[in-house]
Amino acid sequence: MLLSSAPENDVSLMLIEASLTAIALAVPFALPRLANSWFSAVEHAFGRLARRSGLAVAAVGFGTLLLRILILPFIPIPLPMVPDDFSFLLAANTFAQGRLTNPTPAMWVHFETIHISMQPTYMSMYFPSVGLLLAAGKVLFGNPWFAVLAMSALMCAAICWMLQAWLPPSWALLGGILAMLRLGLFSYWVNSYSVSGSIGAFAGALVLGALPRLTRTRRLRYGLLLAIGVALLAITRPYEGLLLCLPVLAYLGHQLLRGKNRLSLPALVRLSALPLTVVIAALAWLGYYDYRAFGSPTTLPYTVNRAAYAVAPYYVWQSARPAPAYRHDSLRNFYYNNELTAFNLIHSRKGFLPQTGIKVIRAFEFFAGIVLLPPLFMIRRVFLDKRIRFLVVCVLILAAGMVIEIFLIPHYIAPFTAALYAIGLQAMRHLRVWRRSGQPVGATIVRLLVTTCLLLAALRLFPGPLHLALPQWPASQWTDRWYGPDHFGTERDRVESGFENLPGQQLVIVRYSALHNPLNEWVYNSPDIDNSKVVWARDMGSTYNSELLHYYANRKVWLVEPDSIPAVVSPYMLPQESAAGLH
Repeated sequence: MLLSSAPENDVSLMLIEASLTAIALAVPFALPRLANSWFSAVEHAFGRLARRSGLAVAAVGFGTLLLRILILPFIPIPLPMVPDDFSFLLAANTFAQGRLTNPTPAMWVHFETIHISMQPTYMSMYFPSVGLLLAAGKVLFGNPWFAVLAMSALMCAAICWMLQAWLPPSWALLGGILAMLRLGLFSYWVNSYSVSGSIGAFAGALVLGALPRLTRTRRLRYGLLLAIGVALLAITRPYEGLLLCLPVLAYLGHQLLRGKNRLSLPALVRLSALPLTVVIAALAWLGYYDYRAFGSPTTLPYTVNRAAYAVAPYYVWQSARPAPAYRHDSLRNFYYNNELTAFNLIHSRKGFLPQTGIKVIRAFEFFAGIVLLPPLFMIRRVFLDKRIRFLVVCVLILAAGMVIEIFLIPHYIAPFTAALYAIGLQAMRHLRVWRRSGQPVGATIVRLLVTTCLLLAALRLFPGPLHLALPQWPASQWTDRWYGPDHFGTERDRVESGFENLPGQQLVIVRYSALHNPLNEWVYNSPDIDNSKVVWARDMGSTYNSELLHYYANRKVWLVEPDSIPAVVSPYMLPQESAAGLH
């Protein structure tokens, strides 16, 4: 059932996390050498693996891949469940069929839906990287989610590789494992089709991992890896990518042009020619895609869709736009009621600081949760530490960039994931050497916090038997927390599968209740709507519906009411047919 709520006697996983964290902080003061010999033996073996840098990176990547496959019986392949998922899958199906976009359907006003543009072409409103990745998964593996899984593994491996350039080997490996546990196995970055988070984190890790290696060795391969990261950011999250690339460019320019071992002009050309070609090629392709999908090479994704439907802008200095004439109540509720309410809160003097604080909390909830917060008590020492000072500067620039944005979902700041983990790990290093009355209290705290992460991962596999309360659908909390969504989207999938198994072609008219949640959207279609087995359309009243029925005269017509539990499916009857049935 889609709209069920957690049983009252279920225990919140966040409460368990908080309790275990409190225990991990308290016990070392009483038992500062708790299980010291056992932990030392584990750390010794861990260090031996960490010193083999290539093997450590591979272990993190393949470990993420293998573990997520092994837990499929507990957390199955996700179903599309939010507007972002369906929008990305439209792009994936379009690319998989060898097209960049689709012509506007004849009956397009019946198919309007969130995050999808109908004019000038019918296509996802998002930047194309996610669609390309999902298309590769569909073509190569028969299911787009396997590309999501592969990218999750690459992300965790890249984070480990990036950390090796900034931190000692054991800490880099620990960072890769923590990323696997908190992002690669359970978060919505891997358990939905909204995979821009893992792509952005992978790209950011490439940039920040290649940067110090390039400045030290001046090898072309690191320049190429940095360029690939920049190119991926350009076609995934260009605003946040720009926030990352600006300090990187400044640092790179200083090291290569003004440092002690600055390059000559011919050497600089040889080193930068191919990487610059990669970046320029990516931008040129994006311009061509924008031209085909949105009518102009300078019209970026988002622009057309937001101009057609949105009222709230993206940045705090902008004013709300006039509301368009919405043809559907669910679109009005999403763009006008939900988004505009959030905009008005943060756009006001009284609401700016509290809402900015909420954005910070959401970021900490997702990337650190509760268990990884205690090391941040050492943040002052981190700020004074030269080892990662550049990464601190990068995160401060990110913070400034996020303050001026209206909305924040964790994947917005994904390009900085590796930098955030580097700062957290450096704080953990400082905590580890902290002693109280000569006792290694800090080391035991760190050991117990890492153990708690492992225990929480094990608990997450059994929410039912353990009576653990996970956020229910529709809800947004799972985008803020590391343990991600439950298996949602089952009701729409059940209904759609029933229609797919019927003989002939089907037309499904969706009628929402007055209390419908716009995030629980059912009206999504394939790229070639007219030739689809099942066509989903909005209920627009008998007059407008009649033109739809006339256009699809050869289809069996159904009415679906998703807000009932379970969803009600019945043959669609025109008003005169309903009246005839009363006599």
